[in-house]
Amino acid sequence: MELGTIEREIYIDATPEVVFEVVSSPEHVKGWWPDDADYQASPGSSGTITFGGEHVEQFTVVDAIPPKMFAFRWTHAPGEVADEGNSLLVTFELTPSGGGTLVRMTETGFRERGWSQAVLEQCYREHVSGWDHFLPRILPYVATLRVRP
Repeated sequence: MELGTIEREIYIDATPEVVFEVVSSPEHVKGWWPDDADYQASPGSSGTITFGGEHVEQFTVVDAIPPKMFAFRWTHAPGEVADEGNSLLVTFELTPSGGGTLVRMTETGFRERGWSQAVLEQCYREHVSGWDHFLPRILPYVATLRVRP
């Protein structure tokens, strides 16, 4: 097992503009991923995302290029500036495809954290499981955004 990169692709039946908002805006992100999100979707913005009401993760926006790409670092300690050695990097690349958008999500930085092999393996497995659970939730969430007649 490589334990360095998690990659997933998902097709979403919505324009890249809509999908960009869904993967970048705290208002939308909390509709499919964390229970709460508090940050600005602009490069350099720092904030938090919260799972289960009590598990708070630091969150720093690295890049935002509407409607093509959104990247952030997370899991760094409170008060630390997110960088390659203390956080994980998640990138959403959006490509128009047919009438919708192909989303390629990549998470990297596991090996760079300097964890023991056991901690590295556990964290990697948890994140694989987490993305496998949360990414498919984007599809029904986007469907709720459609205007109903």
